[in-house]
Amino acid sequence: MKKKDPFVLRHLANIQPELWWLDSDPLEPAPHAALIGDVGADLCVVGAGYTGLWTALLAKEREPGRKVVVLEQYETGAGASGRNGGFCSASLTHGFSNGMHRFADEMPVIERLGRENLNEIEDTIRRYDIVCDWERTGELRVAVAPWQLRSMENEAKLRNEMGDNVQVLSREEVQARVHSPLYQGGLFDPDGTALVDPARLVWGLERACLKLGVTIYENSKVEWLEDVDDAVRIHTPYGAVTAARVALATNVWASLVRSARKYVVPVYDFQLVTEPLSPEQLESIGWNGREGVADAGNQFHYYRLTADSRILWGGYDAIYHFGNRVDADLEQRAATFDKLAGHFLATFPQLSGVRFTHRWGGAIDTCSRFCAFWGTGYGGRVAYALGYTGLGVGASRFGAQVMLDLLEGRRTERTALRMVRTRPIPFPPEPLRYGVVQLTRWSLDRADRREGRRNLWLRALDAAGLGFDS
Repeated sequence: MKKKDPFVLRHLANIQPELWWLDSDPLEPAPHAALIGDVGADLCVVGAGYTGLWTALLAKEREPGRKVVVLEQYETGAGASGRNGGFCSASLTHGFSNGMHRFADEMPVIERLGRENLNEIEDTIRRYDIVCDWERTGELRVAVAPWQLRSMENEAKLRNEMGDNVQVLSREEVQARVHSPLYQGGLFDPDGTALVDPARLVWGLERACLKLGVTIYENSKVEWLEDVDDAVRIHTPYGAVTAARVALATNVWASLVRSARKYVVPVYDFQLVTEPLSPEQLESIGWNGREGVADAGNQFHYYRLTADSRILWGGYDAIYHFGNRVDADLEQRAATFDKLAGHFLATFPQLSGVRFTHRWGGAIDTCSRFCAFWGTGYGGRVAYALGYTGLGVGASRFGAQVMLDLLEGRRTERTALRMVRTRPIPFPPEPLRYGVVQLTRWSLDRADRREGRRNLWLRALDAAGLGFDS
C-alpha cells in the first residue's frame, strides 16, 4: 500500500463529502410530486437532466400545443447534470482531435453546428433569465510535458481553417495567463467554452420548461415500456404515461431500449473544491481571464474558478466498477481525493495551505467513441441519446435536437451526419469488459509517463476503431 503524504492530507482535514453545487442553494426549486395513476401525453421524456430538459423545452418551443411529460427517478438534476465541473463546450465530439479521428470529412459541419449550439444555449439563458453564473471565458488546454505540445500547432491550423479562432501559446504566454511551474505551453480557445454553475443551469431549464407548460414528475422511476397500438406506455411504480413518442435521457442507467446497453459503461469521475481564495492567493496564480483549464494528458485534470473564487479541481482518475455498477456509495473514493489533492499542490505550490471544503464523484456515460450516439426503438416511437463521456453540458442540447428530429421523422442537417447515423463499437460482456477497461487505463497512464508513446494494446484499439485517446 502506498504511504500517504501527511503534507497533502492536512489540506483535506476539513473536507465534507458533499456536492458543493447543491450545498444550501436558495435557487433550488420546490420538489415535484410522483406520478400517481395514468396520464396521456404527446411526448414523454424519461430523465430530468440536461438532455431530458432540453428535449422537453425544445419540443414545446417547436410546437407549443404539444403535451409534454417528464419522468425523473430521483429529483431534477440529481445525476451528472447537477454534479459536473460546469464546462459548457462547443465541441460535440469530446474534443476536436477525437472528432477528426472518427468523422474527419464531417468535422467542418460538426464544428459549425457546435458553435451554433453554444450560442443558442447562451441565447436561451438570456431569453428565460436563467441565473447560472454563465461566463464565456474560453478554455486553456495546457501542456505539462513537452510531448503534449506536438499536436497543438496542427490542431490549431485545422480548427482555424474550419472557422474556430484558437491560438498556440508558448511557455511564457501560458505562464502569463495562469502561473504554474508545470506548464510548458498551451492552446487557447477564447470563445469555444463557457463556464456555468451546472446545478443552477439545470434548475433554470426546469423553470423554463414549467413556464411553457411541461409537467414534471419526480421520484417516478420508469420500470418498463409497453408497446400499445400506435403509442408507448411508460410504467412507473404508481402510474403510467401513454405517449405517442418517448425520448430517453437516462445517462448511465440501464437503457429501456435493451439493445443500447452494450454501448455504454458508467465511469466514475471525482472533484474537489477549495475554500475561497484570498486576494493574495489569487494574485499568486494570475488567472485574470478566469479561463476553464484542462491539461493535455491522456489522463487529464480539468479545473476552473467559481463565482466566489474557489478552485474546482477534478478528473484524472476514471473508475469503472465490475458489472456496470452504479451506486451512491461509489461517489466517495479516498484514494482518488488524496491523489487529486497531491496533483493540485504540484500544479499550484504557491497555494500550499489552502483547504479543500467539498469532495464528490459521479458516473459518466462512456462509450467507445467518446461522444454521443443516437438510436430508436419501438417502431421509431422511442429515441435515445447516450455516451456523452463527460462533455454533455453543451452537447446535450444538440443531443435533444437530434432525438426530436428522429421522433418527428425530420430529415435535417443533423440527422444526415454519419456521427448520428452510426453507433460506437460495443463493449464486450463481463468479465472481459472489466479487464479491457483496466488494461486500457493502465496503458494510458503508461503512455503519459512515456512521452505519449502508445503500447501494443492501445495501438490495437486504435486499429479496431476504439481509439482510447482522450
